[in-house]
This record gives sequence, structure tokens and C-alpha cells, in this order.
Amino acid sequence: MDGYLGSYATLGLVAAAGVLVFVGAFGANKLLRPAAPAQPPGKYVAYESGIDPVGGDWAQAQIRYYVYAYLYVLFAVEAVFLFPWAVVFDLPGFGWATVTEMGVFVAVLALGILYAWRKKILTWT
Repeated sequence: MDGYLGSYATLGLVAAAGVLVFVGAFGANKLLRPAAPAQPPGKYVAYESGIDPVGGDWAQAQIRYYVYAYLYVLFAVEAVFLFPWAVVFDLPGFGWATVTEMGVFVAVLALGILYAWRKKILTWT
């Protein structure tokens, strides 16, 4: 499909295929599902892990779980920046400038982890 409207026609065909897949999936679901599904005891209990829920519905979470999750995200983002840097580092024209930039980046992260370690945030109780 060439011309000005060719890309729009391609987009329309892809959208139509997506709608057909969507309608086909829901149609197959309606045809293949059981007419009267079984109702086992406890099916509508909010917590379905095999243990009956006991107590209220509010529980307090420790802040340290969020700190560990935050630190994980922080170092995952660091890894996202380190891999492309390692690829660019070997190219001509890059050298000590890239080493210095990454050194500053890693030093800031190291200072953050050192600060958390000194404040005893990373101790598990």
C-alpha cells in the first residue's frame, strides 16, 4: 500500500485485526465456559490461600519493607545506566570523560548506600 493513505489503511487493518482478536477471544470464552459453574465452599471468601481469615481487615506494614523496595529500584535504575555506558565506553572519542562521569554517578549512589548503612536503615530486625 503506497501513497498518502497507504499508512492509514495499514493502521486500519491492524486495528481491525485487533478488534477481531478481541471479539474472538471473548466469544470463545462465552462458548466454552460452563453454564453453571461449581460453587465450592469458601469460594467468595476474600482470602483464598487455604487459611481462614482471622481478625480485622487492617494490618500495619513495617516501613523497612518499603525501604528495601526503594533501594532495589534505585540499584536497578543504576544497572540500567551502567550497561549502555559500558557499551559506549569502548567507542573512539570517549575515554576518561565517560569514566569520570560514571565515577561521579557511582560515587553518589555509594554515598547514599553508605548513609543508609550508617543510619542502620539496612539492618533487619
